[in-house]
Amino acid sequence: MRTSIATVSLSGSLTEKLTAASRAGFDGVEIFENDLLASPLTPEEIRARCADLGLTIELYQPMRDIEAVPEAEFARNLRRARHKFELMRRLGADTVLVCSSVCPTAVDDDALAAEQLSELADLAQDFGIRVAYEALAWGRHVSTYDHAWRLVRTAGHPALGVCLDSFHILSRGSDPQGIEDIPGEKIFFLQLADAPQLAMDVLQWSRHYRCFPGQGGFDVAGLLRHVLRAGYDGPLSLEVFNDVFRQADAGPTAVDARRSLLALQEAAGTADLPAPVVPTGIAFAELVTPDVEPVTAMLDALGFTRTARHRGKPVDLWQQGQARVLVNTTGAVRREGTQIAAVGLESPDPAGAARRAEALLAPVLPRRRAPEDAPLDAVAAPDGTELFFCATGKPHLPNWRADFEDVAAPADAGGVARIDHLALTQPWHHFDKAALFHRSVLGLDAQESVDVADPYGLLRSRAVTNADGSVRIALGVGAAPTDDTAHAQHLALATDDVVAAARRFRAAGGRLLPIPANYYDDLAARHDLPDEELRTYRDLGILYDRDEGGAFRHCYTETVGRLFFELVQRDPGYRGYGVPNASVRLAAQHARHTAR
Repeated sequence: MRTSIATVSLSGSLTEKLTAASRAGFDGVEIFENDLLASPLTPEEIRARCADLGLTIELYQPMRDIEAVPEAEFARNLRRARHKFELMRRLGADTVLVCSSVCPTAVDDDALAAEQLSELADLAQDFGIRVAYEALAWGRHVSTYDHAWRLVRTAGHPALGVCLDSFHILSRGSDPQGIEDIPGEKIFFLQLADAPQLAMDVLQWSRHYRCFPGQGGFDVAGLLRHVLRAGYDGPLSLEVFNDVFRQADAGPTAVDARRSLLALQEAAGTADLPAPVVPTGIAFAELVTPDVEPVTAMLDALGFTRTARHRGKPVDLWQQGQARVLVNTTGAVRREGTQIAAVGLESPDPAGAARRAEALLAPVLPRRRAPEDAPLDAVAAPDGTELFFCATGKPHLPNWRADFEDVAAPADAGGVARIDHLALTQPWHHFDKAALFHRSVLGLDAQESVDVADPYGLLRSRAVTNADGSVRIALGVGAAPTDDTAHAQHLALATDDVVAAARRFRAAGGRLLPIPANYYDDLAARHDLPDEELRTYRDLGILYDRDEGGAFRHCYTETVGRLFFELVQRDPGYRGYGVPNASVRLAAQHARHTAR
């Protein structure tokens, strides 16, 4: 099916938006009137520019407050419409979006509304234009798609049809099943958007929080299936009003938008993409650092051993149990210092995972490697982290471990068994993009987004995981662009006894993050824990959480560069990440940073 995007969904000038849409692979665009009015290009020049970019102009929008108004006002509306239709003819657009009226003078009279819509369609037909009538969720008298269809059916004009918008339908909780009762040829246009589930005024919800399909909580794929069963064969078009998207670079946003449509078509059963290859574990986490000594001292205190060195690069493998950390001193390091640069994901089919990624516009990264190096495929996550598809120890598949020469046997000195999860701070405008990427490209499940109180604002966090929890990635973002570098990444290490692991770490010279005594007074009130256990937690800075599946005990190291480690003891049934304790941890980290 053809794909389209409304120019209002992207940032920048109209020329920049059109270029971004074309490069992302869209077939067409909706021209939003404000973008045209602000453009120095004439309608003819915009038409030519679209043609040069291989884009069709699918829709011109919006035309507002037309129907069910007094006769004199409707005459003025027709005069306004005539000017717009003349402009559309110059632009080369043959469909106009008319929104249901919110005008205070509009009356609740379906017969009058249908009659005036028919007159508007008469005028549009003279210009070779079709009118797509859309029910705004906050329309004064028409706010549901079935009501809009009744007016269109009553008018009975060949140049008048409906525009269906997933946000306006799903935000009101309307049942999309009834869409199948609308003849496909009378569905003139389809606009798609998702949104998080929020309890707020629907107009504000619409204007600021829409997102691309797969990034929110609506069943957009289910709605699309109903539209297709009705016989609709027009373009799938994205119309997203979002404060973040309107400030982000248009190019990456357009790619993310296109990816969302590909994943949506797959979910609706209309696109044949390579099947998801869900990762089955974390092979390694790679740290890039300009100063290796603090990092290796931290790993040594945690009980890791330097077990191998890369044959051709200054990269060391530190291991404990099945937890593997690569320390790389060659990569480009931003001013924040040590950080997670890459993650190795165990995959049952690395080549299939790479095909899936490329089909969803995440091309395999070019790599410089020696002839003897393992031919590993990697893609870039939205935050720039490289994700390698690995098959550790599997015969007949490329094995990253073969690139390393052993120098020592792995130890279990610190009680660490494996990597429990990674927490990656996203650039402020990549939060929704990251969730969609990990869901669609990697096949991971996304949990609900949560807000965490920081002393200087709010953080948002959303975890993605596979079914058995062997891959867990917590995606976090600050409340503003200035938060990009304020919050660290962390690497959580699983242990069967966090108290013993914390004591060994401290005895080896490691420094744990101190937690305020007030936290433990509150912990005693919330949970009936033995006094001795509470004293131990207070002494070591261990935090505690519990859900219906079990308990979670965890503590943190101090930060090195942009990275810190977390020791976690997770009961098998516990599915969280200690979120109730996150604000305490953030405050403690700020206090330590200020004290330095």
